[in-house]
Amino acid sequence: MNEEVLLVDDDEIFRERLARALRARGYDVTTAAGYDDAIASATRRRPDFAIVDMRMPGPSGMEVVEALSALAPDAKIVVLTGYGSIASAVEALHKGACHYLSKPVDADEIVATLHRLEHADEAAPAVTSEATPSLARAEWEHISRVLGDCGGNVSEASRRLGITRRTLQLKLKKYPPRT
Repeated sequence: MNEEVLLVDDDEIFRERLARALRARGYDVTTAAGYDDAIASATRRRPDFAIVDMRMPGPSGMEVVEALSALAPDAKIVVLTGYGSIASAVEALHKGACHYLSKPVDADEIVATLHRLEHADEAAPAVTSEATPSLARAEWEHISRVLGDCGGNVSEASRRLGITRRTLQLKLKKYPPRT
């Protein structure tokens, strides 16, 4: 196999576990913690695939996707996010991504995606069925986005969402819906 994979994620534990799992499945994996590392790595060695987390401190995953698309136009880029929406999926595809996956995601799902991309007609970018979230997932994503916009301030987020602080805290305790 020996396809080159560039894995860009600011979460060190997730990044290293996924890299280890991909290596065990025959991929040559280079990891990067953010934009600068990703661009430096892709400059040294053009990847066949890039797996990019959307939300990172500093330049976002969208900026990484855009730069990688220009730097390595043949690379197939997969965007990973825990804050997915249809709008962000479309934006990722416009910036150069080939595929979009919502977290939580496991190595088998990523490998299956890489395999499909390797053997697929590149004229038709793919978005997984998870790009159309369930109502529960859409609510969780919206709450997470508003909370992030408020810098983690639960009181401000509850005011913007029009719900009580207690209700917001209860919703935040729940694990995000898978779909």
